[in-house]
Amino acid sequence: MNEITIHTEYITLGQFLKLADCASTGGHAKVILAENQVKVNGEPESRRGRKLYAGDTVNVEGCGAFRVTAAQEA
Repeated sequence: MNEITIHTEYITLGQFLKLADCASTGGHAKVILAENQVKVNGEPESRRGRKLYAGDTVNVEGCGAFRVTAAQEA
């Protein structure tokens, strides 16, 4: 499982898909979600605005499995 580090409290699923290189644009993320290819914490998800927090897992069909992690404070 790949880890994607965020530097804020949360990230939206649409932003996450772009950060994880699963989607090249927001429109592409919308298509991926419309085709129900994404699961968050094991549940199908279709909302681009879904907030992801550290510890959440995201599985994207054809792209991989990811865990959201928080950046360490300096």
